[in-house]
Amino acid sequence: MWMTSLVALVLLATSASAATSASPDKVLSNHATILADNSAKLAFSLYQNMAKEKNLENILISPVVVASSLGLVALGGKASTASQVKKILNAAKVKDEQLHSGLAELLSEVSNQKTRNVTWKISNRLYGPSSVTFVEDFVKSSKKHYNCDHSKINFRDKKSAVKSINEWVANTTDGKLLEVTKDVDKTDGAMIINAMFFKPHWDEQFHHKMVDNRGFMVSRGYTVSVQMMHRTGLYGFYEDKTNKLTILSMPLAHKKSTVVIIMPQQVELLERLEKMLTKTQLDKWMGKLQQTPVAVSLPKVSMEVSHNLQKHLGELGLTDAINKSKADLSNISGKKDLYLSGVLHASAMEWDTDGNKIDMSIFSTDQLKNPKLFYADHPFIFLVKDQKTKCILFLGRMVRPKGDKMRDEL
Repeated sequence: MWMTSLVALVLLATSASAATSASPDKVLSNHATILADNSAKLAFSLYQNMAKEKNLENILISPVVVASSLGLVALGGKASTASQVKKILNAAKVKDEQLHSGLAELLSEVSNQKTRNVTWKISNRLYGPSSVTFVEDFVKSSKKHYNCDHSKINFRDKKSAVKSINEWVANTTDGKLLEVTKDVDKTDGAMIINAMFFKPHWDEQFHHKMVDNRGFMVSRGYTVSVQMMHRTGLYGFYEDKTNKLTILSMPLAHKKSTVVIIMPQQVELLERLEKMLTKTQLDKWMGKLQQTPVAVSLPKVSMEVSHNLQKHLGELGLTDAINKSKADLSNISGKKDLYLSGVLHASAMEWDTDGNKIDMSIFSTDQLKNPKLFYADHPFIFLVKDQKTKCILFLGRMVRPKGDKMRDEL
């Protein structure tokens, strides 16, 4: 009798396990959904703030990773140091534990390389001055929620500190990012560093052999030589004739996310477009996309960009954490002896031809007849938008891709 019952229990457990593994995609919790939406709003506020910075060309930020860094500050902070994070994330009503579990859930969902068939390596580290002692509970919680490791460093030995930081970043990105900083300004604070490598895999690849050298017009008087990759397909497409813009949406592998490119129809500074760029405006443009035959040409380049977001986050409301006299990060060290002296956000992104095989059957139909032309040979804004969570994985602009100067034009 007991053997029969045991067999029944085993069969029951096996069937339950099979049902679980066969179940559809897990539904995000309510607080993770709220944080996904709010991180998208943060994306545009942060981007517009950064775009005002003089002499800044390319921009590349991951809003969900920035939100996680803010969560790390809230985890280590008390009083207004922590509450300001919730205000920036528009999450005042979200409980502390839900904030951390929600951000962890969101980042885990969107960065799952297997289910999404993308290459996205994310590493986070909190550097503290050599005098700090990390509280064990904080170390465990920050590892659990934000996959953040910790290290003490002698910031006063600036040369050695810079070398250590750059070596760590190079190792965690497989050499894609070799240098994220040349100096450390402050020697007595804590520094958060995000190091990422992202490589989109297209839902349908570009033609590997259809790559050639073309000119990318940084401005009307300055052109650089870059490799351009080409292909024709059915994509989300919209021409905003009023604002003289073109929007293209290209799905990545498994169609879990999409690359959206917003490009002025003429060579111009991006300032006009950037003033329009809000979550509401993006939603309007996305709602007008139609599946259209498009002949696409994109730069086949890599971008390596490092930003110190401390000042920009301060301007968005994170004022206490970055103020030595006001910061209360005592959950990190057990006493009020720390402030946030830097938030280094470094990303490498490769624009390449790789992706799933092209569906050749479409070329024997009229579906690709008279395609529109999308030729990305001058500055544009781009974002990687997640289809399931609706959050923005990356937001940036390509103003000056790597390439040799071709010519001056009058």
